[in-house]
Amino acid sequence: MAHDIDHIINHISLRKSRGRWRWIAILLVVAGLAVLLLRMGGDGLPDKDHIARLRIDGLITGDQASLDLLREVAKDDKVRAVILRIDSPGGTTAGSEALYEEIRALSARKPVVAVMDTVAASGGYIAAIAADHIVARGNTITGSIGVIFSFPEVSRLLDTVGVTMEEIKSGELKAEPSPYKPVSDKARAYTATLVQDGFQWFKGLVAERRKLAPARVDVLSDGRVFSGRQARAEGLIDELGGETAAQAWLTGVKKLDAGLEIIDRKPPQPVAERLLGMSIGSAVLDGLGLGGMARMAERAKLDGLLVLWHPAP
Repeated sequence: MAHDIDHIINHISLRKSRGRWRWIAILLVVAGLAVLLLRMGGDGLPDKDHIARLRIDGLITGDQASLDLLREVAKDDKVRAVILRIDSPGGTTAGSEALYEEIRALSARKPVVAVMDTVAASGGYIAAIAADHIVARGNTITGSIGVIFSFPEVSRLLDTVGVTMEEIKSGELKAEPSPYKPVSDKARAYTATLVQDGFQWFKGLVAERRKLAPARVDVLSDGRVFSGRQARAEGLIDELGGETAAQAWLTGVKKLDAGLEIIDRKPPQPVAERLLGMSIGSAVLDGLGLGGMARMAERAKLDGLLVLWHPAP
């Protein structure tokens, strides 16, 4: 009997001990995650003078996180200069306009150098000309000065399957051009005025920022792209090179300390993405070899006037 009681007591003690260790393990995991989030979360701002490196990658949409980052860097007294690393085919006209204005506001407070990587075309070029100095690789693709408005027209497909779209609208140009019917001459002409309005704005930026005669900009603004070498010859960029050339300009022309460290500054990421390094959805698609579909879906979200080179994936 006493043996049974001892066995029961030992069993209860073991269960309690296991329970305590289980809770200790849980608390340790929670504490570890808390420390990790504090390190990744915090303001994370460097406490020393430095050159901030900001990246403009992919499609330009004027997303608020990127605009907020530019404003944050502009106000940071520890940032002595900014290097913009641009690798973008462009994006929406309005998004490129918003990005341009924020970069110009940043430039009013500290030197800004644009360093073009593989592609800095159309809206990517708009971002570059907002900087004080532009550096590109000899084989960088840039330029593509122009505006495009594209839309599908599927009326013949609908006729084939026997589908008719009926519309009741307040005016002749409401929701025009429509994908459900051929474009009318009036809708085409009016849409062309929107494209030309954005185009004149783009050309005006190039003439102003690159100190080029409007007549010369007209010649360069037929939508063509340029290599970095060609762009340099046409005065669309300042010099050939990479980040080292950008640093040399900052130290030589802007008299910055050559020893300043270059530190990446990024918009804050959601907690889950900071822990995993990338979104689960993107990881799955890339793992299946379907990353291109995700990029196509991203482009499909673009609407309105575009300053975009080579929109196909």
